[in-house]
Amino acid sequence: MVGPVAHHGRRRAFLEAPRRRRVKVWVVDNGSQWTHREWRVLRYLKQDTRIVPNDTPVAELEAAGLDGLVLSGGAAEVAADGRLGACGDYLDRLDVPILGICAGHQFMASHFGGELRPGHSPEFGRVEVTITDPDELLRGIPNPTVVWANHNDDVARLPPGFKVLATSPSCAVQVMRHETRPLFGTAFHPEVEHTVDGVAMFRNFLRVCEEAKARRGEAPATA
Repeated sequence: MVGPVAHHGRRRAFLEAPRRRRVKVWVVDNGSQWTHREWRVLRYLKQDTRIVPNDTPVAELEAAGLDGLVLSGGAAEVAADGRLGACGDYLDRLDVPILGICAGHQFMASHFGGELRPGHSPEFGRVEVTITDPDELLRGIPNPTVVWANHNDDVARLPPGFKVLATSPSCAVQVMRHETRPLFGTAFHPEVEHTVDGVAMFRNFLRVCEEAKARRGEAPATA
């Protein structure tokens, strides 16, 4: 199988790095083609992953023994309707790292008290992003980095307890995270090959999941 960014020669080191230890990270389907791309990246990285609908009861996810969760891109009008299946329950009740992508990122911000608004210059396509705080998700990522965006709405005001990790001229909150919980959001799509360092970002998220699992006293399986 050819990796999502294998044709970017200068990024081959990320793909040839030692395999991450296996963790269970599921992808919540919020109704778009992005869901399967996110699942494919996790499969490519040899993780235990599956796609679940966004109305899956949170108790079912709790019982599954997840190590992490991805809230996929999807519903175009998150800012308008403020709903995304049961994603609010997942954010409130699951004690695992969660990565919100595009609509998942917007919903995370709105759910915790942030403000969304239509972007003054909607981003569609290639965007150069400046990292202001590498933190865990952007550890080792070149600065600036090129990503692929596809969104009309922006996070206009961070929710309480969150901080900005990366920005662009058209979007002040390209990447955010909660200051004490392992909750991360990206306005862009790290799962597509046009996001040059997207696989590395997923690797970093998996590392967060491994470390959280270790703190719970569980040993990740070796892939």
